[in-house]
Amino acid sequence: MTGTTTLTLGGLLAALVVLVANLHPWYRGGREMKQLAAFGKGFTGAALAAACPGGILGWSHTHTGGLANGTGGSISKGTTGMTSTGTLTSGRLTGLGVTGAIVVVLGVLLVALAYKAAPKADKRRIVGGAFVGSVFLLTAGVAGALVWLPGALNGTGDAIVAAFQGAGVL
Repeated sequence: MTGTTTLTLGGLLAALVVLVANLHPWYRGGREMKQLAAFGKGFTGAALAAACPGGILGWSHTHTGGLANGTGGSISKGTTGMTSTGTLTSGRLTGLGVTGAIVVVLGVLLVALAYKAAPKADKRRIVGGAFVGSVFLLTAGVAGALVWLPGALNGTGDAIVAAFQGAGVL
């Protein structure tokens, strides 16, 4: 498995399969938002990781693309006989600063703690949300829709640092 920032149609297929598998019980059930909470936590963690230019979080984000491309290609070839190697336009979240990194680490820590405390079914949903989020954030459309995220993380981190430095207190 290699890191990639280019998503193939097979990779998109793999993410869509996981998304549909997670949305189907919600749709057939009461359609309560709390049923999507575990999936949303995973997606949020992936979005935070996607903002990272490197480190273990950035590494895991780019390697999810390679996993999705291989898995989706196998799904497509095995079920339809078609090879899904065409690529999608790549996207990337850029601009995370040092103070924003503080918020990212704390946010991912909260997702990890939620995973640890979750029952088995919710653990699978958290992992599914993280997979789908990471794969979708390799596309220009989703990354473009969340282009504001690194700036918001940096602003939140700046506010945290300013509060500890005593800026604006009395």
